Amino acid sequence: MSLRLSTVILPYRRWSEGGRSAWMRAEQLGFHTGYTYDHLSWRSFRDGPWFGAVPTLTAAAAATDRLRLGTLVTSPNFRHPVTLAKELISLDDISGGRITLGIGAGGTGFDATALSKSSQEPWTPRERADRFAEFVPLLDRLLTEDAVTYEGRFYSAHEARNIPGCVQRPRLPFAVAATGPRGLRLAARHGQAWVTTGDPKLYENGTPEQSVEALRGQLEKLSETCASIGRDVTELEKVLLTGFTPDRGRPLESLDAFVDFAGRHQELGFTEIVIHWPIPDSDFAADEKVFERIAMEAPAQLA
Repeated sequence: MSLRLSTVILPYRRWSEGGRSAWMRAEQLGFHTGYTYDHLSWRSFRDGPWFGAVPTLTAAAAATDRLRLGTLVTSPNFRHPVTLAKELISLDDISGGRITLGIGAGGTGFDATALSKSSQEPWTPRERADRFAEFVPLLDRLLTEDAVTYEGRFYSAHEARNIPGCVQRPRLPFAVAATGPRGLRLAARHGQAWVTTGDPKLYENGTPEQSVEALRGQLEKLSETCASIGRDVTELEKVLLTGFTPDRGRPLESLDAFVDFAGRHQELGFTEIVIHWPIPDSDFAADEKVFERIAMEAPAQLA
């Protein structure tokens, strides 16, 4: 199976000052999907420009014709399933059925508490997992049923209507980011794809070889989880979001370096590799000419 190559375009530029042109260029370069982060702001970009994911993807849908579009990832930190479902159905309609929802349990970054009282602590990993376990199945129902009534521990819906539903049937695909047991069960049950960034414990002091073995272990756990519910793991796309393994930006230093990196992960079973659009003076800095060469030539070498 050939390896899909996708990109993440962070929403830090005004649409008229490079935002629009990046999405159009992503389509011209042949990327499979253009993703963006769904945050209120993010890490080192906290004190600079940052735009909303759904409006950005809506504009990108109007500026492109073939490029798939998606979040990587949306989380319950500041989303509610009812309102998110309405936005997703609208976005899927505007794009002509080109939307993928990357979804995860969320983290503890500063924007995770943006809707909280100043004295409130971020949710613990268990609390995030609890909400995620309720969020995903409810969102699944909202995107596939005309009307939903639900009363849960964290979320509720009263005759929430989502007519006419998604262009993609039975709904737009979910790419579920998960490494723990509960998240993997959600990916196995509700996902059309599974997303990982690798093992965060290896980011600072691990080696590329250790990272590959950690990813191998994650893939094995995904396979076991799918088997436990009677699902064939080959039905799921396996997506690696790069930039968070010990390799960091080295795979983007040259075409050969990327093909070597991507090939090793393709052998593990990954079907899609996602690379960040270069951003000068950031963790995602890269030579744009090399980046474009990778986009145009690497997929053929990995076919």
